[in-house]
Amino acid sequence: MNSEWLVLGPAALYMMSMTLTPGPNNLMLTASGANFGFRRTLPHMWGILGGCFLLFSAIALGLGVLFERFPVVQNLLRWAGSGYLLYLAWKIATAPPPNLNRQQRSVPLTFWQAAMFQFANPKAWVMGLALMASFLPQSGQPVVNALVLASFAELVALPCIALWAAFGSAIGQWIKSDRAWRAFNVTMGVLTAACVWLILR
Repeated sequence: MNSEWLVLGPAALYMMSMTLTPGPNNLMLTASGANFGFRRTLPHMWGILGGCFLLFSAIALGLGVLFERFPVVQNLLRWAGSGYLLYLAWKIATAPPPNLNRQQRSVPLTFWQAAMFQFANPKAWVMGLALMASFLPQSGQPVVNALVLASFAELVALPCIALWAAFGSAIGQWIKSDRAWRAFNVTMGVLTAACVWLILR
């Protein structure tokens, strides 16, 4: 192995620290796991991983330079991402209890919805920019290096985000009453909305 790839160890620790801690993705996975169960949350999980893979690869191949040259683009992204995050927080907070009939139930995010959200998720951008700036080898083939590092990052992230979905699924087993479900969903919606303050401060 090229000695430059020894950075995979520190890169793994970085990704674990970012994907194990609370953030928009993990809070939404917890809410989804509780409301829909772990299995129905899998497309949401795979969408996060797929979206981050595409985003991180694009950053490594030059998209990150756009932020450096045009800071207004970063500000527009922050505001757009914050607006969409508030919408998702509202959807979580107002989701009906999962024991209602099929016509009244909400539905989990699809693969593509979760994947596209990563391009509006400021935390995903921060992760990608820091990951590629700090750990991308400078020798060899740039495209191959970017794809390898992005793939490795998602392999590390998979069990981390799965823990949040499993945590939500476990919570869902304990919530029985409609009142408790509404309180849980409102709490998760408020916590998700609070991420906007962290983004814009």
